[in-house]
Amino acid sequence: MATPAERYAASRRRAGHRALTEFAGQFDFVLDPFQVAACEALEDGHGVLVAAPTGAGKTVVGEFAVHLALRSGAKCFYTTPIKALSNQKYGDLVARHGADNVGLLTGDNAVNGDAPVVVMTTEVLRNMLYAGSPALRGLAYVVMDEVHYLADRFRGAVWEEVILHLPDSVTLVSLSATVSNAEEFGEWLQTVRGDTTVIVEEHRPVPLWQSVLVGRRLYDLFVDDDQHEVNTELLRLASDDARFARVVDDRRPQRGGRRPRSRIDVPSRPEVVETLDRAGLLPVIVFIFSRAGCDAAVLQCLRRGLRLTEPAERDVIRRVAAERTDDIPDDDLRVLGYGEFLDALERGVAAHHAGMLPVFKEIVETLFARGLVKVVFATETLALGINMPARSVVLESLVKWNGEAHVDLTPGEYTQLTGRAGRRGIDVEGHGVVLWTPGFDPKHVAGLASTRTYPLRSSFRPSYNMAVNLVGQMGRVAARELLESSFAQFQADRGVVGLMRQVRRNEEALDGYRESMQCHLGDFPAYAGLRRALKDRESQLAREGSAQRRAEAASSLEKLRSGDVIRVPAGRRPGLAVVVDPNGPVVVTADRQVKRLTIVDFPSPVESLGHVRVPKGFSPRSPQARRDLVSSLRNLRLDDAGVRPGKRRSAAADDDVIADLRRAIRAHPCHGCAEREQHARWAERYDRLRRDTDALTQKAEGRTNTIARMFDRVCDLLTSLGYLDGDHVTADGQVLARVYSEADLVIAESLRNGAWDELAIADLAAVVSCLVYESRRDDEPTPRLPPGPTRSALDDLTRRWAALEQAEHDARLDFLREPDAGFAYAAWRWAKGHPLDTVLVDAALAPGDFVRWMKQLIDLLDQIADAAPEGAPVRRTAEQAVRTLRRGVVAYTGLT
Repeated sequence: MATPAERYAASRRRAGHRALTEFAGQFDFVLDPFQVAACEALEDGHGVLVAAPTGAGKTVVGEFAVHLALRSGAKCFYTTPIKALSNQKYGDLVARHGADNVGLLTGDNAVNGDAPVVVMTTEVLRNMLYAGSPALRGLAYVVMDEVHYLADRFRGAVWEEVILHLPDSVTLVSLSATVSNAEEFGEWLQTVRGDTTVIVEEHRPVPLWQSVLVGRRLYDLFVDDDQHEVNTELLRLASDDARFARVVDDRRPQRGGRRPRSRIDVPSRPEVVETLDRAGLLPVIVFIFSRAGCDAAVLQCLRRGLRLTEPAERDVIRRVAAERTDDIPDDDLRVLGYGEFLDALERGVAAHHAGMLPVFKEIVETLFARGLVKVVFATETLALGINMPARSVVLESLVKWNGEAHVDLTPGEYTQLTGRAGRRGIDVEGHGVVLWTPGFDPKHVAGLASTRTYPLRSSFRPSYNMAVNLVGQMGRVAARELLESSFAQFQADRGVVGLMRQVRRNEEALDGYRESMQCHLGDFPAYAGLRRALKDRESQLAREGSAQRRAEAASSLEKLRSGDVIRVPAGRRPGLAVVVDPNGPVVVTADRQVKRLTIVDFPSPVESLGHVRVPKGFSPRSPQARRDLVSSLRNLRLDDAGVRPGKRRSAAADDDVIADLRRAIRAHPCHGCAEREQHARWAERYDRLRRDTDALTQKAEGRTNTIARMFDRVCDLLTSLGYLDGDHVTADGQVLARVYSEADLVIAESLRNGAWDELAIADLAAVVSCLVYESRRDDEPTPRLPPGPTRSALDDLTRRWAALEQAEHDARLDFLREPDAGFAYAAWRWAKGHPLDTVLVDAALAPGDFVRWMKQLIDLLDQIADAAPEGAPVRRTAEQAVRTLRRGVVAYTGLT
């Protein structure tokens, strides 16, 4: 029987694109051609992939899917990668379709979940699919906004899980940023989801112009409309500045870590804002890759006395901020620095980073979108999906800290950040501005701005939770086949095709080489094998002796004495020399030059070949003294090589294997061939290409079925631990199937062993926090731990993780991260009811970090309460912990 969506699809094919006509009439602008093409494909029953720049309007296509679902009486799920974006999209859809028709499901909120249109994070949909939620009945469309998140190495697998598990009857709408392999991704969607139309839009609706702020003057980066030709004035400035830096460095002593000097002053952050304001380029987002830098920039603007707002705007700012913070106690607001935050807002300036309280960030986003806040100093997290376009974007630096090291921005990151510039329907053009700093290279910036290489690379790999869910749903064989359909395997197979194509070309060349080395006297490949074996044996003996010879050479240099005559075998002045200073040593060569020797000059031990007297008070700087010393050297009558009778035999000369090989070579018929060396050259080419071809073949075999082989190892480990029994998921496996966490197996083992059954609420919160929290840096101090039973529970948790890590190592897997106790004390104190100010001070956490980790902890405790076996004491404790922790600023939902 046809579903409502299928019946509607058949009718609309007969009626033309009436739905699109209705939908387009709701807007006060004309849809772009790419939007029309995507919507028409969607109305015709095709899935669509839309890849377009930031701000191009690709979400219109997602909203058309919502329109089609409501029009046909079917359901549409609209997924986003982050809760803040879900909240934002929920507000947009409620404004258009009414609160009764739209719901929201995130880890924090559950509003009208049975509505025909539900906005949710991608993880929520994944969990619904595995659980077989009844809410999936009647689902006709799924919109996956920001689908390029599947490249995220931590969460990307979720997107592929959803795409692979959605029923075939569901039409998928995938919305992506501009990626350079959209066609490849579309081809994979066509393979796993059926008919999919790929729409790639390169054109920005608002042109983006690239500029450089040099001092307090703006320069165009490019001088042509196609943005290929770099401004020669910038190149001249860079050249002059580089020469100035070299002069300064030559005049000053070198100091480690010192930045190069520049004759161009770098403007302060308030001066940057003032320059942009005069140029009419506000509102602006200034990207500073540091939370502390963003906060400092706001303070600098306040101290400068900047005021970018009018009195009427300040009234609106105060009202919006008051409404959004109405549920937060005044004492907490004081702790959070609300007064200083509001003062900056009223002046039109704000920061935006992950360390801020979510409600503060949302206030900034709202006010900036309404044009009331003119300047936002932000970290790169702002570029992740939130709708905050600006007239201009400033990059303070082209280097950022990635958590491990300072690295250059990639072209993809540069495009993503500057893509915020230019508000459709407001700005005629957007401006990406890079700040001139010492060592600035205009050509490097031009390369970032003009390169469109942002390939989508799958990060998919099967987890323990995924394995038990898949085996439980379809059995191990079918699950293995499904995983072989992943985008990760699709890309690996694509690579294998290219590798095997090269292998085939190499094999053809090898046939030609084999023919060219044929000899009429005998089997030349066998003869070439003997020669190769001889060469390999000689090389082996040389390698074995080289380390020993280096050690002997160093020791022999230490034994030299003044007046020893030696032969220098290598370096710029080889030959006989006299040691005049053993410390170094320093020698006078046979051509009267003074030289300091190192181990590099002696590949083998140095021997004293004789001795001459070096006069007391000898001065190497005296030409006469050097002439007299060399005259004494010549009186020894040594030849230039310094070789005495009785030459040492090499190790190769005494080696029986080498002797046998040489005899076999001389005895082989091909040894007497007049064209022997010509044949040998072809044989050497054959050997090199054969090695290269074998390496390519091995690489291709390593990429074949990689996901399926990893799945097999995961299943084997789960079987050995008792979570799987063939195609049957055990009772313990059913528990694991309901835990969606990086630490899924550690949690399942803890629940199975009853390790947390005796813990109180605060102790459980502290222990579970170790499976959520991850320190920002590896060098953070040893964390403070709560007193009492928490410590022994943490020790037990660490031992359990260590045992599982060993089991993973034996299975060639690497999923489980070591528990991190850095948030345990804060979680314990918050659960004990301590006030916000003391918890933040003791934990040395930013408010935003505290709330984020606390909400993740609540989410995991909620899962534990659901997954724990019936009757287990930890089940009730986890439920109580969720209610206890959800208070104050942590209870804020983000909805208005």
